[in-house]
Amino acid sequence: MNVPNLQEILSEIAKNLINQMIDFVPRFVSAVVIFVIGLIIAGIIRKVIKGLLAKVGIDKIGDKLNEIDIVKNLNTPIKISSLIAQVIHFFIVLIFAMATAQMLNIKVLIDLVSGITLLIPKLIVSAVILVAGLFIAEALKKVVISICLSFNISAGRILGSIVFAFFLTITIINALSQAGLNTQLLESSFNLIIGGVIFSFAAGYGFASRDILANILSSFYAKNKFKIGQNVRIDDTEGRVISVDSTAITLQTGESTTMIPLQLVQQRKVEILQ
Repeated sequence: MNVPNLQEILSEIAKNLINQMIDFVPRFVSAVVIFVIGLIIAGIIRKVIKGLLAKVGIDKIGDKLNEIDIVKNLNTPIKISSLIAQVIHFFIVLIFAMATAQMLNIKVLIDLVSGITLLIPKLIVSAVILVAGLFIAEALKKVVISICLSFNISAGRILGSIVFAFFLTITIINALSQAGLNTQLLESSFNLIIGGVIFSFAAGYGFASRDILANILSSFYAKNKFKIGQNVRIDDTEGRVISVDSTAITLQTGESTTMIPLQLVQQRKVEILQ
């Protein structure tokens, strides 16, 4: 029976370890050097791009973005030139990290860096979608508020905020989907919630504002019937027309003014005196 020579076994193990170290150390040093060079190059490119973007005036987009209420409440001003430069810096660092991982031939590290590198473009597109959605949502909010003010609807700001939240939620779901996340459950839940909210709000607000809506509809009839400066008598109220808006007619009656809802004007006796 041959007994293994312990000295030879230990000698063989030590020899293999030394050979592996001799092979690994130069690759490790080279990988570190390459990664450090990558950090330096990425830093230089970041400064150059940040300066160029600032001169082009891209930060004006960030200034407008910071004026949106939801962004303003974050208390973290967004500077587009710095943000884009930082993203490019990170992307360049990842490229050199990939080269470093391949040089070290560490599969886990290669897969990790590769996955992050492939994710970056998706995150950039998602960010662009989110920023565009914020601008569109804010524009829709202002349009709704403006329309409500023109019709003297007091809940205009609330309606505008609801429209803003609705469109922003849709944008966030689209951005998450673009990033590669499964949003089917989120979309289904959102559709159910928004459907219930719209139905409840429409029923409640429609009931509460039926008089205002009636006045608005009446204005399409009354606006062509009355002119500023006319003397009219509406039932027992006599005066000079000083204004006609979407909900009421205002008469100068002596030293005071009287506002009569347009809805009531169609139900009362009206005489044009002059």
